[in-house]
Amino acid sequence: MATIMPSTSIPVPSKRKIRPSSAAANLQSHKKFTSGLFDNRPATAAPSGSDALGQRPPTRGTTPRHTWGKKVDTEIQELDNVRHLRRLTLAQIYGIGESDAADIQHGFIGQTAGTQLKSKIEEKINIDTLNLLKTAFEEADEDGSGELDLDEFKVLLKSKLKLEGTKEQQIDALFYKIDYSSDGLITWDEFCTYMQLEYAEKEDAYKRMKEVIFSLPAKIDMTPHRDTVLKIADTADGTILCCSQDGMVSFWNGNLDLKRTRSVVPNDPAMKPKQKWITDFTLMSHFNKIIVGTGDREIQFYELSSFEPYCQISGLETVPLKIDYCSTGHDECLVLFGDSVGCINILVIESAGECLRIWKKKPKLDGIASIAIEQVVMGPNTNFIRWKVHGDWIQEIKYFDNIRQVISCSNHANTALVIGCVSGSTQVEHQGGHQMEAKASKQKNNAPSTVAKERLDADQAVFKVYKGVKTFDFSKEKNVLVTGGMDRIVRMWNPYVPAKPTAMLRGHNAPIFYLFISDDDNRIFSISTDKCVKVWDIQDQNCLLTVRPKGHKIRGDLQCCFYSSLNKCLMIATDQMSMLSLKSKPVLHADIVITHREPIHAAKYNPEFKQVVTCSDGSVVKLWDFENGNPIFEFSDAHGDAAITSMDFDNTGRRLITGGRDGSLKIWNYNNGHCLRTLMPEVNPDEVCSCVYVEMNKNRYLVAVGWDRRINIYSDDPDEEDVRETIEPQPTWHDDLENGHKEDILSVAYCPPNLLATSSYDGEIIVWNMVSGHIFCHLNAPAPGGYADQSN
Repeated sequence: MATIMPSTSIPVPSKRKIRPSSAAANLQSHKKFTSGLFDNRPATAAPSGSDALGQRPPTRGTTPRHTWGKKVDTEIQELDNVRHLRRLTLAQIYGIGESDAADIQHGFIGQTAGTQLKSKIEEKINIDTLNLLKTAFEEADEDGSGELDLDEFKVLLKSKLKLEGTKEQQIDALFYKIDYSSDGLITWDEFCTYMQLEYAEKEDAYKRMKEVIFSLPAKIDMTPHRDTVLKIADTADGTILCCSQDGMVSFWNGNLDLKRTRSVVPNDPAMKPKQKWITDFTLMSHFNKIIVGTGDREIQFYELSSFEPYCQISGLETVPLKIDYCSTGHDECLVLFGDSVGCINILVIESAGECLRIWKKKPKLDGIASIAIEQVVMGPNTNFIRWKVHGDWIQEIKYFDNIRQVISCSNHANTALVIGCVSGSTQVEHQGGHQMEAKASKQKNNAPSTVAKERLDADQAVFKVYKGVKTFDFSKEKNVLVTGGMDRIVRMWNPYVPAKPTAMLRGHNAPIFYLFISDDDNRIFSISTDKCVKVWDIQDQNCLLTVRPKGHKIRGDLQCCFYSSLNKCLMIATDQMSMLSLKSKPVLHADIVITHREPIHAAKYNPEFKQVVTCSDGSVVKLWDFENGNPIFEFSDAHGDAAITSMDFDNTGRRLITGGRDGSLKIWNYNNGHCLRTLMPEVNPDEVCSCVYVEMNKNRYLVAVGWDRRINIYSDDPDEEDVRETIEPQPTWHDDLENGHKEDILSVAYCPPNLLATSSYDGEIIVWNMVSGHIFCHLNAPAPGGYADQSN
């Protein structure tokens, strides 16, 4: 097991060498091997594999047992409160299953329905069933002692709760989890404690899974733009582009480093009076071009690589305020723009590459090839559609090819957001055919069709929102539409039900400026005009994080915002360029499943429950089903902020012992995260490197070794009535003080019936007699040839 070095925050004793990360050691004794020194002596230690239901006295935790009938109402109320607080957090619990037919999604640690153990008894318990269970406890207690043994517990589950088909081993497993003291009896108090603590830990695990953190304060850099930034977009390689009203386009990398700037407006002083006002821009990535709208009612195309003017469409009816582009197939695309009179204009282009080449050959106007909208409409591979949709100018427009619909919004309350088709039901001969009826109309009338029409009610869905909609986003995967506007409320909609939102997320104190749905993270990002950033959970519909201006330090009025899914950051343009990055560790190998977010220090297999238990540098303990590899349970902050460095099970396999960098040992009922005892030296506790559970002559001990270079032995007496919060070790052996290790002890192993082996950083192994506390022998490997000690 690797020895983990302390951070700079942990004080290092004087004259102590800092151990490199490569310092590691491991001692093991074969389970079938016993020392030959005491072969003539009768074995007095109980075998480690003894019957778990043997009538050994109970090992008490932090509090003694109570009669099951006390505090029933209080505990019922506490369990009910925990149940209501846990919204969709109940996950896989290794309990009792009535059948394997149910398939329930629980949302714990990202599990899918197919990985759940079906129909667990813990999942069925609510306040009503808890009252029934209390009555059942009374009836199943045949001897009136207030405690149930395993046979009585089986009768309770099978007959009283109608679980006749439940497997015997599942009932045994649940009983053993509750009976952590291994005395073969459980009380009502123990049952309630098990349920309550397990639910509380699952709630904490669910919150950790949902945790989102920004790197604060935001990374801020000076902007090269002199005018308002209109739009921010990113390319496939993660490069971020910003375009301002004066036509300047800046390129940034994922670290907010300015790479270069270009301009789509000529810098010729002679053209200064004729410089155009840019209204919006979008990327035509399939053809490596930029599309911009101008205040002169033009749509211009520029080469993305060289920013050379390519062509433009002039003579539009109105000014294009918002532009969008989408590729709908091979060499087919849509160019959409919304204008100042509430119309949606859609240019459907087939053979887009050929059309662009034809337009480029047109006569130049102000240095760029120009074609009138009338000529575009009459082209054989184009179709122009114009719908009158909103009662105010268009605030935002997007085309979603996965639903083949156009979504647009405005500040007009009665037409706040509209989802509609491209061509309309009167023009489409088949799905995806935008051209057939339009071509027939061209041949018949021989005249362009640029007149705005109104869609049929069957061709659109209208969402009415008080004070209109400023911004929106849509996710086909989540089937969620979110809107925000002047009323400061983020609304979640079913896109097929425009009558009423499914949720209203309140919390912003200013109008909503920007919204984005992150499908990968199941989150919604929202920004209001007061620069308050909020992150919402789609499933739970609650706020996960709020970052206010005092936290991110972004100054100035908002001009534009954009969330980059590739860079996992929010780009915010004010009079500066700012980046709010999510704190997330990069995934080097996306195809490899990660067990913990932090380095794993130990892993143990428990044959009692057929589980694997792992612990990490982040003080998190996780349980895994050995047969299918699914996560079962986890609890965090086992040793506070200190890492867990070692662990072992007791002789029954029902309690877990963990050692940490804080110098403490802790005993857990690890199935529900209940800490039973804390063991720690009173003076100068040092990091625990290894621990082992020892059963010798019917006595039970916990042995810990580490940086203090001493063997710390703690008694695990089941009859001890010790209610102290922290238990101290027994007095140190005299031979350990005089002739023990001179360097940090890295590992310990036990060999029945009474031999203990320890190894230290200098390579020395010492075998001890645990009965007398004396050294049995020293084991030192000879130094290899040519070796020189450079530690001094």
